[in-house]
Amino acid sequence: MDHLLPINFKPTSHVLKRAQYEAFAFSVLDGDIRVRNESHENPATHEYLVTVVNGIPATCECPADAAYEGPCKHRVAIAIRPRILELVTKVQVVADGGTRATDHYEPAESDQCECDKLDDGFPCWDCVRTGRKTLPET
Repeated sequence: MDHLLPINFKPTSHVLKRAQYEAFAFSVLDGDIRVRNESHENPATHEYLVTVVNGIPATCECPADAAYEGPCKHRVAIAIRPRILELVTKVQVVADGGTRATDHYEPAESDQCECDKLDDGFPCWDCVRTGRKTLPET
């Protein structure tokens, strides 16, 4: 798992383990990520905003991030999930006036498409949602 972490991003082994096994939920908000610890008895009170800078979870609102040296478990939980970092980076590009995130979509071999089963040339919802296809003009 260490191979996924950026250089100079050195969590303790305890923090790394917690980032892997605790049940986190992630929400992308204007280029930042809200991390909610669903493992906690009261998840609503354990929700923190993590700021991502240049593809690295840079800061977190949680008390541990300020109190201890090294990244907190929320930042590490994001760092070890490259798909989340990829998504937030695309959102940041759009927010900064760059190209649409879907302009550069390249489907993976495992992507399944249902478009050929639909009538009237309409794309399937998955293709619309991911930006592979757009709805026809009416």
